[in-house]
Amino acid sequence: MPGGGGGGGGGGLGKVKAGSRPPWVGLAAAVWVQVAAGSAYVFPLYSHAIKEALGYNQKSLTMLGVANDVGENVGLVPGVLANRLPPWLILLIGSACAFFGFGTVWLAVTKTVAMPYWVLWIALCIGTNSSAWLGTAALVTNMRNFPLSRGTVAGLIKGYVAVSAAVYTEAFNGMLNNSPTNLLLLLALGIPIACVLVMYFVRPCTPSLDEDNSTEHSHFVFTQISSVVLGAYLMVATILGDTLKLSATITYLLFGIMILLLLSPLAIPIKMTLYPSKPKDEKPSTIVPSYSTDSLSGADQESAEPLLRGTSNTFGTGTNDSDEATDVDLLLAEGEGAVNLKRRKGPRRGDDFTFGEALVKADFWLLFIVYFCGVGTGVTALNNLAQIGIAVGANDTTVLLCLFGFCNFVGRILGGSVSEYFVRSRMLPRPFWMMCTQIIMVVTFLLFATGLHSLIYVSTTLLGICYGVQFAVMIPTVSELFGLKDFGLMYNFMLMVNPIGAFFFSALLAGYIYDKEAARQNPGVLDPSNCFGPDCFRLTFYVCAIVCCCGTLICLFFIARIKPVYQMLYASGSFRHPRHQQLY
Repeated sequence: MPGGGGGGGGGGLGKVKAGSRPPWVGLAAAVWVQVAAGSAYVFPLYSHAIKEALGYNQKSLTMLGVANDVGENVGLVPGVLANRLPPWLILLIGSACAFFGFGTVWLAVTKTVAMPYWVLWIALCIGTNSSAWLGTAALVTNMRNFPLSRGTVAGLIKGYVAVSAAVYTEAFNGMLNNSPTNLLLLLALGIPIACVLVMYFVRPCTPSLDEDNSTEHSHFVFTQISSVVLGAYLMVATILGDTLKLSATITYLLFGIMILLLLSPLAIPIKMTLYPSKPKDEKPSTIVPSYSTDSLSGADQESAEPLLRGTSNTFGTGTNDSDEATDVDLLLAEGEGAVNLKRRKGPRRGDDFTFGEALVKADFWLLFIVYFCGVGTGVTALNNLAQIGIAVGANDTTVLLCLFGFCNFVGRILGGSVSEYFVRSRMLPRPFWMMCTQIIMVVTFLLFATGLHSLIYVSTTLLGICYGVQFAVMIPTVSELFGLKDFGLMYNFMLMVNPIGAFFFSALLAGYIYDKEAARQNPGVLDPSNCFGPDCFRLTFYVCAIVCCCGTLICLFFIARIKPVYQMLYASGSFRHPRHQQLY
């Protein structure tokens, strides 16, 4: 086995950083990367400036919104390169996308350079694609650095993306004086600067594999609490800034508090430096991430495997007596002619899969469909939330958007931590929580369909939490069923659900029904822009509720299929690597 250095199959990913402190430094750095990665969420803040400065109509502006969604969610290229390039280079490429993409849009809006519409469309797509590069580098690296806490890490990482919109909004309302051109300049220059400052710390580290580490658990609890405090603070600050006229001093004070809360995860490595824990007496670890080593393949791999796989070491439990007994019994039975034991070709669920191997597995597509039913319908309500609010008489849609963003963040944190607790204590498959939240989404869409003003805030709260849980649960589920070898590519493939769902449920279904009802309410008007009343979205919500019902049934079948996998992975009460897995 190669040493702790890089090279090999990792495509020159660099040396693995040893020690218990570097993973936490990397997690704190990833917080800033993920906040920067939320650039796609701020399109509404500068879209009106594009329309006015360049004289576009609503249809042209809507197509720019499509470019915004496509750029954010199509991340197959960074997913492929996640195993071939070091994280700092992935971040550098994402920074370049932000610089050239948003820089081009800034030149167009300020009328510094005249350019055709198609150039602006491509530029916006490139700019928001920086989110895919930044998110892939931060998520994949931290999932590999904390392989035993995948749900918690996924919830934290994706949770900070959810609050990024509020961070940008706070900066837009305060420091940038509500200037769309200043915001575009911040995106073009601020994202590269932030990534360059922290990219050294987002790096492969010796994985944290201590199962019963109460200190690590307390560190995660602290990070979760600080993130929730940040989310609550941003919601309150945004509402105050929207409803009250704050002085410059108060504005700067609120902005400064936000920066301190964003820096709070650094308290963990600082505490570990000032008060180091006593090292445990154990053999030096030779564990290195698979993305920095060459894996054995083909006949060499098979010849290298021990005859009795149950006698090989497993990192999660240390011993595996039941598996050893099973393997011995099978081999004895085969020798007596009672069993025809054949070596199974390819990886099993829970092992490392390549992307191609995962694509031909039913479980991969079942997870994709379940995720599509939840997120594809949820993004429909999100994309039309302002129009939904106006239709039922909630004119201040900023509060609705802020409420959804905060609840989306809470859902991601809860989805990661709650699923982590139950998968360890009850071996409960994580998709169980996708099923539960989709049941709640059925009720939520029916509440939306009533069109009652008194229910709009309750419905938005429920939808935001359920939408966030879908994200936080999908990510560790992919890594547990198919490994971390091609995790970046698989994760980004799952994210394609967002633009697909937006196209079918939002653009085709909701847009058509909304325009048809608006035309009925405004006879004789060539292009009516507003629709009022519950009929504007009622049929859309009924369809979304039916889709979530189907997703619930499919998820129930999916859970039954993967339950044995989770019983194998978490039989000891914490994650253990399967015997075939070559992650570490």
